[in-house]
Amino acid sequence: MTTAPKLPGLSIVLPCHDEAANIRRAVEEATRAAERVAEAHEIIVVDDGSRDGTRGVAELCSAEDSRVRILVHQRNHGYGAALRTGISAARLAWVFVTDADLQFDMRELEQFLPFAVDHDLIVGYRIARADGLHRRANAAAWNALVHVLFDIPVRDVDCAFKLMRRELVQSLPLVSDGAMVSTELLARAQRAGARIAEVGVTHRPRVAGRASGANPRVVIGAFGQLRVVRHELRAEPRRVAAAPRARPA
Repeated sequence: MTTAPKLPGLSIVLPCHDEAANIRRAVEEATRAAERVAEAHEIIVVDDGSRDGTRGVAELCSAEDSRVRILVHQRNHGYGAALRTGISAARLAWVFVTDADLQFDMRELEQFLPFAVDHDLIVGYRIARADGLHRRANAAAWNALVHVLFDIPVRDVDCAFKLMRRELVQSLPLVSDGAMVSTELLARAQRAGARIAEVGVTHRPRVAGRASGANPRVVIGAFGQLRVVRHELRAEPRRVAAAPRARPA
């Protein structure tokens, strides 16, 4: 256990689509992690139009623990829309966003606590991606593109392991409905002068459910939203971060 102080409050946001096989364990892991790193917590499950019973499993989790809240999209709106819904609903001082597919070890959130003292946004990066060659190649190309277009100072833009101050993230005018939301969040946070740190995290293979990040519709949508966000950011003033960004190895 780190000697860094616990967070005063933590909202964990779990966006999910067709994760019935994973959501109960995800909630259980989130609960254990939150109890170790925060004085108080809530878990916000956002069911983005699932058709496999995800909502029913999540509702059982909520019935067993009042700290688990369920928000439902009646139809699938996209990962970004689910993330925005969860962030908007967060009530506590810090917001942690991760996926419900169990590819991250939420116990590693403890490693973020020392950086929470003087940073606004702590971003995970996957030390060794547990994905196939095709997905790793696509991710490398996307990261290279957004680094050039937005000058984002992190190595793994789409890593779904981010801890941020609620007052920061709820002030960001996020518009992306799809996978572009991670890039948009970081670009807007940087533009707002957020103090950003980066920490390596473990990535695990998916053991149940099906990933949709490589779906051609998702990819095409991300490129379309990239153009929209880039146009908006060009028109906004840029503020200077209040402290240097840490980038640990």
